[in-house]
Amino acid sequence: MKRREFLGSVAGGAVAGSAGLVRTAETAAAETPAGGSLMTTPAVHMAPRADGLELVWGVSRLACGWVEWKAEDGSNGKAHEDAFGFVPQGDRIVRVRIEGLKTGVNYQIRAVSESGDGAKAREESPWRPFRVLDAKAATTKFAVWNDTHQNEETIKKLHAATPQGDFLLWNGDICNNWDKEDWLAPTLLNPAGQDVSTGRPMFVVWGNHDVRGKWAFKMPELVATPNGRPFYAFRSGPVAFICLHTGEDKPDNHPSFGGRVAFELLRQEQAEWLKKVVELPEFRDAPFRVVFCHIPLRWKNEEIADYAIGGYDHYSRLSREAWHNTLVAWKAQIVISGHTHQTAWIPGTTEFPYGQLVGGGPKPQAATFIEGVADVSGLKFVMKDLEGKVIQDVSFKPIA
Repeated sequence: MKRREFLGSVAGGAVAGSAGLVRTAETAAAETPAGGSLMTTPAVHMAPRADGLELVWGVSRLACGWVEWKAEDGSNGKAHEDAFGFVPQGDRIVRVRIEGLKTGVNYQIRAVSESGDGAKAREESPWRPFRVLDAKAATTKFAVWNDTHQNEETIKKLHAATPQGDFLLWNGDICNNWDKEDWLAPTLLNPAGQDVSTGRPMFVVWGNHDVRGKWAFKMPELVATPNGRPFYAFRSGPVAFICLHTGEDKPDNHPSFGGRVAFELLRQEQAEWLKKVVELPEFRDAPFRVVFCHIPLRWKNEEIADYAIGGYDHYSRLSREAWHNTLVAWKAQIVISGHTHQTAWIPGTTEFPYGQLVGGGPKPQAATFIEGVADVSGLKFVMKDLEGKVIQDVSFKPIA
């Protein structure tokens, strides 16, 4: 089935409550023990940094929350305040940012919630291991998903097949469209009932379907990033990573958006930010340089789409025009994307020195995950299907 035909059928099924495809708040509630749980999702480990991370979890009613940690050397601590002097709290979502952790230390972390409605309920998540990202580490290991589109069977199989590592990067189109507000928490924080950040703290990159639907503007409330923006950069071992937001696959003035998007401005903001980031020592001097963005910057057929007859961008021409020169100057080695629901490897050329790796689609027979591993001698990406068959195998030597 072609990509657009699939999206039409899957979106229609989601709105109608298609069984076995979309995990909604009603589905989650049906699995909640009698008496009602205060914490409705796992405490998701999100946006790891060199000194900490952020925990995000769902709650069923007004609640306060905090995070406790303990280290292998016996030290311990508690993160229990927000930027405005409150204990973190919410009636749907609680978010807690943890700072001051150290590289090279094994931690155990748990989230705690207490009801804010006088009921005196308290719940704790299980203790879970965590290590901060270490730019000086000799190695790094990570995984990439893309275009899961709320497909429960695919997500369960991805979760089972994907190894643990320094992080998991979910490279866009987590949803179909955000047509119902109560899809947000189960889709982002407990997809298909899985605790997806167990053993691999999670980064999120926005896809074009993640910005669609009546409730898309609420997604940032549930997604933590290192800098609070939908574009960011980080270092893990010998690899520098830059994550960019390619926006929609049609111009901002397309009638289907109803005047609700402004991605042309966001691309230009990222262009100016990118020029500064690549000059920072940890990115300028990195042996390996990787870019994540949902819509590819290159594609096999780069014809201009006719939007008037339903066309859409297979590659983000506007993003490439804004970022290409800086990425070339930075010596980016690879851009990793999704969007097309067709796997592809497009090697670098003289004009486009960075290669383009594209993951598969949402149905189990088309889904893929990418394993990345790097040490001082090389960076390797292996794309596999859900049965473990290798689809692509790409390697890079350190930048001289």
